[in-house]
Amino acid sequence: MNAGELTELLHEEPFEPFRVRLSSGDTYEVHNPDLAVVMRSRLFLAFPGTDRQRPWKKTQALAAKCKSLTGQGAP
Repeated sequence: MNAGELTELLHEEPFEPFRVRLSSGDTYEVHNPDLAVVMRSRLFLAFPGTDRQRPWKKTQALAAKCKSLTGQGAP
């Protein structure tokens, strides 16, 4: 999945939450498109209001695969 495809998922109307799996195998859920920023080869995710040590994550690589969390559609 490239940056353009990931950006399209974030701008879909209505937005559909999804799980992103990175090439490293790490997974993250995106519930709000305003808390994700796609860069050329990285993904920046924010986790406000959580007990995470850092309320953000800058990935080292873009997504290898995305999957819908609602079961409707097929990101």
